[in-house]
Amino acid sequence: MTKSFEDITLVKTPLLAVAEALEPVKAATLVAPVAPSTPLSRQAIRSSLRASTLDGVFSTLFACITAEVLLSNFLLDLGATSVEIGLLSAIPMLANFLQPIGAYLADRTTSRRWYSLQMFSPSRLLWLVLVFGISLFSAHLMKAHQLVQWTLLIVLVTHILGALGSASWVSWMAVLVPLRLRGRYFGLRNSAANLTSLLCVPLLGLVVSGWKGGSVQGYGVVLVLAVVAGLISLGCQLFMVDVNPLSAPGDMPTRSPSVPQAQSQPFFSFLKDRNFLIFLFYYGFWMFAVNLSAPFFNIYLLKDLGLDVSWVTLYSSMTAGANVLMLVIWGRLADRIGNRPILVWVGIAIVVIPLLWLGAGTDAFSRWLWLPLLYLFMGGAWSAIDLCSNNLQMAIAPLRQPSSYFAIAAALGGLGGALGTTAGGVLAQLDSFGGLPALFVLSAILRLVALFPLIFVREPRSRDLKELLGV
Repeated sequence: MTKSFEDITLVKTPLLAVAEALEPVKAATLVAPVAPSTPLSRQAIRSSLRASTLDGVFSTLFACITAEVLLSNFLLDLGATSVEIGLLSAIPMLANFLQPIGAYLADRTTSRRWYSLQMFSPSRLLWLVLVFGISLFSAHLMKAHQLVQWTLLIVLVTHILGALGSASWVSWMAVLVPLRLRGRYFGLRNSAANLTSLLCVPLLGLVVSGWKGGSVQGYGVVLVLAVVAGLISLGCQLFMVDVNPLSAPGDMPTRSPSVPQAQSQPFFSFLKDRNFLIFLFYYGFWMFAVNLSAPFFNIYLLKDLGLDVSWVTLYSSMTAGANVLMLVIWGRLADRIGNRPILVWVGIAIVVIPLLWLGAGTDAFSRWLWLPLLYLFMGGAWSAIDLCSNNLQMAIAPLRQPSSYFAIAAALGGLGGALGTTAGGVLAQLDSFGGLPALFVLSAILRLVALFPLIFVREPRSRDLKELLGV
């Protein structure tokens, strides 16, 4: 019997899958965009997934430099205030509110590929302006605070363009990645991306800190590398099969049984999808409950417990390592039993994490055993949550024009996360509340409550929770 592409892929070892995914992308002919319901050949799927994996690796390298610790360190070296650093963290969450607009625009184009290039190419080339600004600063032609303002403006425009393009990209991947392969593939892709981050961030940090002209000038050098990597990642998308969101036939089936079939899916059709509305309630409440405490774990170590920053960075690397190792395992399991059961059972483990932080201290037991195990546990658990949350959205969204679903989920998740972080910061400062320990307890309770709506979400091909309990 001839096996399908999905069957062949499912019997490969993770090591072989990684090696094959990182092979050079074979030459492909750029053809007219296909409809979302058009069957793709095995070779077209393989070439597209290899290209997407390479896209993830290079885009992660771009993000490592233009976000997270390197960018924060760059602003601190320029003398940025706490308000400006807080604004840097708030911009991505606020930009998510534009995702529904991006989904609306993307669903009225005829090419996912070219829409993605139109959104992400300017957002990555824009960082060359900051390179020019760093050159002016190094030549004493620009003040430090002015360069901080340039940076925040570039970050804002970058995330606005990214928000306008994200939902379309997720919709594109929902078509290209076979349903049975999603857990395995996205586990592999995310592992490759996280491994890139794990290896590159320390090396790039050494380059920046050890640059002879100073750390600001060193950041300008690695920023050039970021732009090159970002453009290479977009070039990889040229080898992915294009999709035309307007060419799907009217009788195409949907993945979500609660969405009625129609010739044209209205942008706000999700309002009639009870299953997706339940998921939105879970996702928004979950992001609020998680961010109520998650941003303050490292602050608890540094401020309340007084640990040195070197210990905290060491523990954070353990989280990234556990994330890389567990993603492929969670992906294989998700393909077998579904994403919803994993989100429920791993979510229960996530509920306990804030309470485990209350057992941390400054003694040798905490430093050498309790905290390392806690960070490893967090890395392994969160890899499942991140992977299965995205896959569950793909599974319950309609096949035709699902961008509005992904955009609304991202916007609501960003809102919940922003409100959670804000509420956590306010409550932690109240003397009558009890500080961070009381905040951790409240977060654990709300996380447990947030899991209940997930029980009622229906996912195609998902194993029943009671059945899994019996097994």
